[in-house]
Amino acid sequence: MNTTAAAAVTASPHAHDRSGVDRIMLNVCLALVPVTGFGIYLFGLPALLMWMLCIVSALASEALCLWLLQHPMSRLLDGSAVLTGWLLAITLPPWSPWWVAVGGSAFAIIIGKQIYGGIGQNLFNPALLARIALLISFPVPLTTWAIPYLNPDLGQSIQILLGNMPTLIPTPDALTGATWLGDSKAAMKAGGDMTEYLSSHFNVMDAMIGERLGSMGETSALLALLGGAWLLKQRIISWHIPVSLLGTLAVLALVTSTSEPERYAPVGFHLLSGGVLIGAFFFATDYVTSPTTKLGQVIFGMGCGLLIFTIRTWGGFPEAVAFGILFMNSLTPLIDRVTKPRVYGRNRQGDVIKHVPAQRRVN
Repeated sequence: MNTTAAAAVTASPHAHDRSGVDRIMLNVCLALVPVTGFGIYLFGLPALLMWMLCIVSALASEALCLWLLQHPMSRLLDGSAVLTGWLLAITLPPWSPWWVAVGGSAFAIIIGKQIYGGIGQNLFNPALLARIALLISFPVPLTTWAIPYLNPDLGQSIQILLGNMPTLIPTPDALTGATWLGDSKAAMKAGGDMTEYLSSHFNVMDAMIGERLGSMGETSALLALLGGAWLLKQRIISWHIPVSLLGTLAVLALVTSTSEPERYAPVGFHLLSGGVLIGAFFFATDYVTSPTTKLGQVIFGMGCGLLIFTIRTWGGFPEAVAFGILFMNSLTPLIDRVTKPRVYGRNRQGDVIKHVPAQRRVN
């Protein structure tokens, strides 16, 4: 009797915790819900429409690439395109016009992801790459901010999405107000005193709660921390990159502000302003574009913190999170190569070390 049964042979690992791509993407999206929801609450229907348009455009761009490459459309279900569009949306001014949302999402998917070979192959974070491309291409809408609680109705919101903002706002200042980072940099260039500026403009409680100008990801520091804590609890990310990034930024801010408080911003201002917290937990920790080793992740985070502080303090842009993370993305292969632990019998590049037997001593 033939007792041989057909067996399905699959690749290892054969026992796992079901932490697939779709589960990871779902957890990251869940972590983004509080800060995104609060941003929509602050900036109203235009922010909601822009967020939805970014996600739909990212999905459409992904579907187009899959169709052109003759890949299965089931890959749309892994959630990566949704997350890319979502992340881009929270970095943009909440009243961005439609061409910014559509063009940015298409750039993120096609140029930032698919041109490298798809998910898991890209060198740079797609959403941040698109954010910088948009800033260079459309500097005016990318630096135009709406104050919270203007609450336009649906008709006005559609007009805002179409780019007709100036006719719908009460005063020009309601549309073009600067963020804390931009305002403080302008004040310092004009010969102002940082201590005086902070005493009249910056409030820690406002920064924690988030009722201020900025993108949806730059509003509430407390909700960004809550989302980061969720990712840590679910073990989607580890502490190495966020802690090293925030720690480096804090140390540099402490040293400079202690020595010259009238010129340099203190620790709290750097950590609670702009997109530092959302960048540390959601962008810098991207699996594909950050190092795989723990030591490499610490080096990566420290490099991000150093670059963010340097560009913010002496560079031409008030916000530097995207620039810092993207620059360190380019160094990730080198960091991995240098910090990768050696395997016995192989060098750091993984090549087998040829063994040369020692010659016996002839007496």
